[in-house]
Order: sequence, then structure tokens, then C-alpha cells
Amino acid sequence: MNIQSPAAPAADDQATDALRPSQQDAEAAVRTLLRWAGDDPDREGLIDTPKRVAQAYREWFCGYEDDPVELLARSFEEVEGYDEMVVLRDIRLESMCEHHMCPIIGKAHVAYLPNGRVTGISKLARVVEAYGKRLQIQEKLTAQIANTLQDVLQPKGVAVVIEAVHQCMTTRGVHKTGVSMVTSRMLGAFRDDPSTRREFLSMIQGSRHTGEG
Repeated sequence: MNIQSPAAPAADDQATDALRPSQQDAEAAVRTLLRWAGDDPDREGLIDTPKRVAQAYREWFCGYEDDPVELLARSFEEVEGYDEMVVLRDIRLESMCEHHMCPIIGKAHVAYLPNGRVTGISKLARVVEAYGKRLQIQEKLTAQIANTLQDVLQPKGVAVVIEAVHQCMTTRGVHKTGVSMVTSRMLGAFRDDPSTRREFLSMIQGSRHTGEG
């Protein structure tokens, strides 16, 4: 099955790339922030910090370089009639809050009911990664993962649950530690059939702790 991304988003991506600041611009911005914080970017311990921060941003936001639809483009029909739930739980999630650019750390649980074809399990994790490695709010992230799986795989249903700790809440603002946020999106059979939903929730119940502070 060959699925291609729409032409318009590709054009938008090219326009975004043309507007993207250079590595030198990014490092200069970090130097400005260091001075604004009250430190000297020219002191020994901070000389290479702008370069390191720019490189770290490339890793933290590498999801902008990936097309989640393309990641799911290849699927398999030789499943011997398998039509039971496929669940991948405890997928490590590392994202960034778009409001304060603080880490969101937790895990995602993803499930779908095949409708004649399946995808590689690594692709499920990579879709989580592609959307997670962007500036996000957890609610939108949950919906993006579920909607993409439903649109591309066309299964009988999709379920996504994300449990995460938001460091914009634990390290600043209200400073509340030990608090995790849980979001879910149920589509198709997972929304319409309570027994299917219960089965999925019971399968992930044993791991309902983020273990992140």
C-alpha cells in the first residue's frame, strides 16, 4: 500500500525550511538568553554552551523532520486472519510543552483493531516519537497519534492513552511534584464498544505509573 503525503504540507515544509534561522543564529540567541539570565557567555564553562544547546534542540525537535503518515505507509496483509487487538504499551514519551518549553516525560499506550492488515510495531513507536518530538500540549499529541493511525491504517478502531509528568508544573509555577496527566482518545470500536474499551484498559492497567518526577 503506497500512501503519499499531500503536496500542500510538503510545500509548507519547504517554506518553513527557507525561513529557519541558521545554526549561527540559534547560537547567538542562546548567548542572548545566557546574558539575560545574568551570566557571561564568554566565561570558560559557557563558551560551548550555545553550540550544545542548538544541537540539543535538533534532537528534542527532530519530529518536525518526520512525516508520521509516511512512517505508516507500509503495512502487511499476510496475517492469517488475525483480527484481535494489537497493543503496544509503555512507549517512552519525551516531548516539550509549547507554553514554557519544559519537558513532558511519560509513556504512551497505543492499540488498534486490524481490518485485514497490520503495521510493524516499531512504526507505532515511531509515530509517537514523530509527534512527541515537537512543541506540544498533551491533549493535541494524543489526538494526533490516534487520528493518524485511524486515517492511514483504516482499522476497526484505535485507542491511545498517554500518561506524563509536565515539568512546567513541577519545576515552576505551582511546583506540584508527583502529579501526572492522563489523556486518552478512543476511535471506532474502542469508543463504541464498552467491552473492547475495557479490554484495552485492563491490558495497560499494570503499567499505570509514569515513574517520572
